[in-house]
Amino acid sequence: MYYHKHVSMTSMDEEDPIDDLMELVEQIVAFHMKHNAEPEAVDLLMEVGYLVLLIEHVDSMNFKRTCLYLTSSARYLPGPDDMSVLHVAYMIYLKFEEFPNALQIALFMNNMKYVMRVFTSCDCLLRKKQFCYILARHGISFELDDEMVADDDDREVLQEIINNSKLSEGYLTLARDIEVMEPKSPEDIYKAHLLDGRASAGASVDLARQNLAASFVNAFVNAGFGQDKLMTVPSDNSNGGSSSNWLFKNKEHGKTSAAASLSMILLWDVDAGLAQIDKYFHLSDSHIIAGALLGVGIVNCGIKNDCDPALALLGDYVDKDDSSVRIGAIMGLGIAYAGSQNEQIRIKLAPILNEAKAPLDVIAFTAISLGLVYVGSCNKEVAKAIICALMDRSESELGEPLTRLLPLGLGLLYLGKQKHVAKTAEVSLTFNGKIRKYCYMTLLSCAYAGTGNVLKLIFFPQVQNLLSHCSQHLNKGETHQGPAVLGIAMVAMAEELGLEMAIRSLEHLLQYGERNIRQAVPLALGLLCISNPKVYVMDTLSRLSHDTDSEAAMAAVISLGLIGAGTNNARIAGMLRNLSSYYYKDASLLFCVRIAQGLVHLGKGLLTLNPYYSERYLLSPTALAGLVTMLHACLNMKAIILGKYHYVLYFLVLAMQPRMLMTVDENLKPLSVPVRVGQAVDVVGQAGRPKTITGFQTHSTPVILAAGDRAELATEKYIPLSPILEGFVILKENPEYREER
Repeated sequence: MYYHKHVSMTSMDEEDPIDDLMELVEQIVAFHMKHNAEPEAVDLLMEVGYLVLLIEHVDSMNFKRTCLYLTSSARYLPGPDDMSVLHVAYMIYLKFEEFPNALQIALFMNNMKYVMRVFTSCDCLLRKKQFCYILARHGISFELDDEMVADDDDREVLQEIINNSKLSEGYLTLARDIEVMEPKSPEDIYKAHLLDGRASAGASVDLARQNLAASFVNAFVNAGFGQDKLMTVPSDNSNGGSSSNWLFKNKEHGKTSAAASLSMILLWDVDAGLAQIDKYFHLSDSHIIAGALLGVGIVNCGIKNDCDPALALLGDYVDKDDSSVRIGAIMGLGIAYAGSQNEQIRIKLAPILNEAKAPLDVIAFTAISLGLVYVGSCNKEVAKAIICALMDRSESELGEPLTRLLPLGLGLLYLGKQKHVAKTAEVSLTFNGKIRKYCYMTLLSCAYAGTGNVLKLIFFPQVQNLLSHCSQHLNKGETHQGPAVLGIAMVAMAEELGLEMAIRSLEHLLQYGERNIRQAVPLALGLLCISNPKVYVMDTLSRLSHDTDSEAAMAAVISLGLIGAGTNNARIAGMLRNLSSYYYKDASLLFCVRIAQGLVHLGKGLLTLNPYYSERYLLSPTALAGLVTMLHACLNMKAIILGKYHYVLYFLVLAMQPRMLMTVDENLKPLSVPVRVGQAVDVVGQAGRPKTITGFQTHSTPVILAAGDRAELATEKYIPLSPILEGFVILKENPEYREER
């Protein structure tokens, strides 16, 4: 039939309408959809630009396979075609009331109207609770209204879930279940007894620096557990001074990081955290007060509260005379309100950027905090304020390492926003020659971060230029290649294929690149494989950690910590132990080794830094912003991390999330059920119902999920309300379930 129709069509005049042709397309699509050939149907409709027709032809048997193919192919399409494909997938999911999948696509598209439509289309309160858990994990501020949830009490319960107030409780439930509540000391992590005699000789090397490293290690390892062996004092302790004792074993700015480390241990537990931090506000030491202010921000990270305790506590300290106190308050506000687009924060912080007498470090951290609060918002007022601050900098200030945080603050405003950065990027080309290229590269790399869109014409020449200029010598003082190398990783991290190709490109840069490129490549590798230790990347970083260039070696050591973050990876832990022995006389490198050791054992193996979640489909903008800020600071390790601004490491808290699957019942109480956990299998375009995991093991929830793992329920007694088993998942009883006798 199709053949005859086709022959008759070819004989038609070109001027005739294409209605007959579309009729043929409809028949072909209908045939494909009935015979398990959904990809062919989708491809044909994409070619003729009539994808909307698909909505009529999907049925309950094939819509999941169709939508899976649509969402997967959208990653490889140029804009705006990718968004129109996702819109069709969204409409199909709504048609079949697969609301969690529709919500996932709405979040991917960053379309709040679509998110609201999911809420208004669904009548089931229990399913709405699951939507709220998904929104809470994404880390965006979202206010429910009467239209989305009519009942006031119900709306309050749902808003509480979105505000993430149950995160600490769920995390501690996981810790108790896996029996890792026992606090660990830095010595438990260093395991110096496994090394030869050289490690103990390191005690003579800069004691204050060692204590500072121990503060960070202690904070990372015991993050969120509420107890440790250095900062939290047991209630039965009569002298009550051990916390203060450790605090005063740190010098000056070291006390800031030590005081803030208490809040890392009490992470997400706002009430207990604020109560314990309060005692530091009564001390006269400005560094400790700065640490306490930063701590208030850390405790509130990702947790929203109607009372706004962070703003109430930090607001008054933003205008103090002491610059360290100001930075503590400013950074605290940036971390506490990241992604919230809170106007009160802008009103508080924006005037600081134009203060004539404000020190450079205060202005730099103000730009970063505003970038975090307005991440991915393209806010014109904040952009204008940061641009003015950049133009006001003197020639000598433009050469300072901290000045480079200003372009980053500007770039964060356009994170993932692609072409919306064009006008600001043009403006950046008018800046002083010292900062012009650096700013331009930072803006472009942020704008295309997480998009996988390397082929965008505006960005592609930049990557090409970078690769082609590697053989050329830079003029003295030019530093723009650092953010460009990081930019390759930021763009390519979106999907596996681009990620593998980027790793190969970075290997070439290592061989032929100049010194400043070699220093940035390890950081880019760390971002590409964050919390996912790939063996060949591990080997590359291990090789670089013995590099003759100390900056490249430090970057490689930190990146070893990043790729192993929260995995307890035994191979990386062994490498770092050996490095601590190798560098026992080098205080700076030993400090980096200690930080990396703390990261590998992050949250005793229960946390991840990966900004991607929901089976690597969704990207948390605040998490990526925190990582990128820390990595940009690492581009000049000696001036920032090893100088007096080591507390920028706490920006990593924005990316910290429990890598758990916690199943709860209809009353949101933990419910233990058997689940199969195995390596995820790509089933896009496969007919029937192929297995989605391989090499699985059966566990009882709650369980920890490694990178690339996928879980599925091993019982038919319950039905999960989310198709993707990650984070908090509500289970309802299956009414058709009958127990086998």
